[in-house]
Amino acid sequence: MEQPWAAGSAEGTSTRLPLVLTALWAAAVGLELAYVLVLGPGPPPLGPLARALQLALAAFQLLNLLGNVGLFLRSDPSIRGVMLAGRGLGQGWAYCYQCQSQVPPRSRHCSTCRVCILRRDHHCLLLGRCVGFHNYRPFLCLLLHASGVLLHVSVLLGPALSALLRAHSPLHTAALLLLPWLMLLTGRVSLAQFALAFVTDTCVAGALLCGAGLLFHGMLLLRGQTTWEWARGQHFYDLGPYHNLQAALGPRWILVWLWPFLASPLPGDGITFQTAADMRLMAS
Repeated sequence: MEQPWAAGSAEGTSTRLPLVLTALWAAAVGLELAYVLVLGPGPPPLGPLARALQLALAAFQLLNLLGNVGLFLRSDPSIRGVMLAGRGLGQGWAYCYQCQSQVPPRSRHCSTCRVCILRRDHHCLLLGRCVGFHNYRPFLCLLLHASGVLLHVSVLLGPALSALLRAHSPLHTAALLLLPWLMLLTGRVSLAQFALAFVTDTCVAGALLCGAGLLFHGMLLLRGQTTWEWARGQHFYDLGPYHNLQAALGPRWILVWLWPFLASPLPGDGITFQTAADMRLMAS
């Protein structure tokens, strides 16, 4: 009999739709950014060396951003294709009635993905996929480089936005920053001014959101916790900051932040995990 999590039709829809919406949002911001830089106020004046450094930084950030998005989407953190039959006998594994399978510790069922996820952390609404054992590393790096890209764009547009705001009254400025669509529809601002304000608002808000997510998951990373374990105060798998970093990022945990395609194999299989009690027993 076919397992419920093997059907995949609803799961595919729930994965594709958020991803399409996120891609459309990113494309809209990119087009408006291009409009601002090419036809609008334009980029700040830079010398040849500064411009070359800007382009090199932008290329580095975009490669990391797109690379980690690709790795995140290609890495399946679910129990699909994982041989679990019989492995949980005598191990106290939970039984998932939706998947009709025993599932290892730290695994949780996702009602959106319709499958159990190995070391499930949460379901990412923007990318339409759960964050789990196999894609936790690109998710963390994605947060880092997304916040970097958004901050870079905000800084790049800063001088043009500052000049625009100085040319109007404080009330007009506040309305432009808080309600750019309303200002455009009422004819109070030009298309270039709207695009400048909207892109800057979006990038600043996105950078703050990604930065907050990175800080939160950085705390979980150092503590060896998932979001579910943190909410319940569980510290069973806290091996100390150094070992926690290696368990989630692999032996090259420092370098993986700089390049998404660097080989850094994870020391586990997502099924069995070393616990803090095991570490204390080994130390004694």
